[in-house]
Amino acid sequence: PSVPRHTNRLINEKSPYLLQHAHNPVDWYPWGQEAFDKAKRENKVIFLSVGYSTCHWCHVMEEESFKSKEIGEIMNKHFVCIKVDREERPDVDKVYMTFVQATSGGGGWPMSVWLTPDLKPFAGGTYFPPEDGFHRVGFRTVLLRIAEQWKENKDALLESSQRILEALRHTSEIHVRGQESPPPSKEVMDTCFQQLSKSYDEDYGGFSHSPKFPTPVNLNFLFTYWALHRTTPEGARALQMALHTLKMMAHGGIHDHIGQGFHRYSTDQHWHVPHFEKMLYDQGQLAVVYSRAFQISGDEFFASVARDILLYVSRDLSDQAGGFYSAEDADSYPTTTSREKREGAFCVWTAEELRALLPDPVEGATEGTTLGDVFMHHYGVEETGNVDPMKDPHQELKGKNVLIARCSPELTAAQFRLEPGRLDTLLQECRHRLSTARAQRPRPHLDTKMLSAWNGLMISGFAQAGAALAEQGYVHRAAQAAAFLRTHLFDPASGRLLRSCYRGKDNLVEQSAVPIQGFLEDYVFVIQALFDLYEASLEQGWLEWALHLQHMQDKLFWDPKGFAYFSSEAGDPSLLLRLKNDQDGAEPAANSVAVINLLRAACYSGHMDWVEKAGHILAAFSERLQKIPISLPEMARATAIFHQTLKQVVICGDPQGEDTKEMLRCIHSVFSPNKVLMLADGDSTGFLYHQLPFLASLERKDGKATAYLCSNFTCSLPVTSAQELRGMLSP
Repeated sequence: PSVPRHTNRLINEKSPYLLQHAHNPVDWYPWGQEAFDKAKRENKVIFLSVGYSTCHWCHVMEEESFKSKEIGEIMNKHFVCIKVDREERPDVDKVYMTFVQATSGGGGWPMSVWLTPDLKPFAGGTYFPPEDGFHRVGFRTVLLRIAEQWKENKDALLESSQRILEALRHTSEIHVRGQESPPPSKEVMDTCFQQLSKSYDEDYGGFSHSPKFPTPVNLNFLFTYWALHRTTPEGARALQMALHTLKMMAHGGIHDHIGQGFHRYSTDQHWHVPHFEKMLYDQGQLAVVYSRAFQISGDEFFASVARDILLYVSRDLSDQAGGFYSAEDADSYPTTTSREKREGAFCVWTAEELRALLPDPVEGATEGTTLGDVFMHHYGVEETGNVDPMKDPHQELKGKNVLIARCSPELTAAQFRLEPGRLDTLLQECRHRLSTARAQRPRPHLDTKMLSAWNGLMISGFAQAGAALAEQGYVHRAAQAAAFLRTHLFDPASGRLLRSCYRGKDNLVEQSAVPIQGFLEDYVFVIQALFDLYEASLEQGWLEWALHLQHMQDKLFWDPKGFAYFSSEAGDPSLLLRLKNDQDGAEPAANSVAVINLLRAACYSGHMDWVEKAGHILAAFSERLQKIPISLPEMARATAIFHQTLKQVVICGDPQGEDTKEMLRCIHSVFSPNKVLMLADGDSTGFLYHQLPFLASLERKDGKATAYLCSNFTCSLPVTSAQELRGMLSP
């Protein structure tokens, strides 16, 4: 690479996204006081650009506009330009995305917003092409118009920005109105189920026509709905909707059949042509959902998909110190000599390539059959490529194939007169060869930023899969990642979480000069992960840390007037709004997960004020939960668990004893959404006995490991057989 012609302040940052823009001719500043002071001193508009390092359209806008010397000159002359990595600063992103969505009816990244010197937004959008076209105004034109407006009509713009801010403040408030109580769970659950059922795609699964997103929150809701309505037609339909969706996703092109893991979303109805980036938060949540599908159905297919996800994360998204990286990009160079990156280049194949890699004749099959014939038939490969041109506007995938399992193993085996068991071995050999060939291609960019929140989701993935699949190696990997968080993303002096750390020189973990403090989502997902890890490992230290973090979360984020938690803490003058996210999307809203965390925390500590707090959150979101629960399926699920009351499943026994292990295997094999598990090992000096004195009264019966089912610390008769215990766990 040639020596860069430009270098700006972003060169001193740690974020991979900001570093990508460090050699633009734009005089970028990171979000901070230096930029704000310059805007006030020079009386300039701030241009705020928000994105993330694996965002396809962010790359496009950089190539077209931010690398342009001419556009850079306009930006530097008229504006103070600020770059923000939305994954580092979700608080800044959310404030201005709320504005863009309210004023333009849409949103997305890159986000482009123009602010007054005191940070109030007055104009915004997402991606802009560099020049004017038939359907949209170009970025250069927008910049010049806004610069002109600021010069000619500054007072009007300032007045408008103040009005906009007041309106946003009013519309984004979420609080308890009057004497509201938590909404009734039956009504919320039934409405949410009906709304999901209406939007469900009967043929291909999922909950929209296209694009199609994995949305694990919907699938977790359906599993809980089934668990509480097992004997009803609605319960059966909920389960069928979830399992069918998971099967279609696993067969589709959204699932990487060669390199494992899942891409971000499908651009079509059939889960076929994905947007190819891979995000850590998807892998973590999908590992949980596929593990639950296995618990419920006993179908080994779902367990194999969960293992596939965890293999991908262990191999490609894991730091040697134990943390997990954020994402892999969609775009990469097709060959080592290519000058231009293309979306999906790392993952797609021509028919010719496949024939060359898989030329071997298949013994015992129809005469003349090669490995290539079998593989191409099974995975829907076509000579001219299998991507619909409508789904490929830039013709990056022309002539290429995105693998999708088009046939069942039985049909493919019958087509070539093979035994189904033999087919499995052949396809495995083909996938192995393709994996080796793909390893020679230039890899997509890896975002090596490590975020507390997303690491929390991934720890839950490993811990829950480890428990459900009886794989201790996964539990050990979850514990390794939790230890990483404690070392690198927790400040023991203040007792607070940090948002992010980074892979630095010599692959060592680095921190920013001024570390970013954790947000609500960091606390919520890490606390959830620590509870999951305790249940999988029964190491009480994780429980102790989870309860400490819950107290800290209450202190930093709780809204004592309107109830529920704010997404960010008070005291940052650069944040115009303190918001509460009201949508379960690609990740669940933090308040949704906080409800179940609070209920679990109360069960492990005896602090019943946490149950009251959970009720206050549900009351604050009551109107939305009753009208459009489909926007909050994770909170709808939490409503049912709140009203059902969590069952405390206590096992009295020696952790190393075979009888105790059998009891634990039984518990982990059953999907029971409203239980918490704890082990009373007889050590009365332990943390759990100190928190819950009632444990001291529980004993082993006849010297055997014994289970008690408790509710509000009152326990049922003891049970010593795993079979009896299984019956008790079903709602």
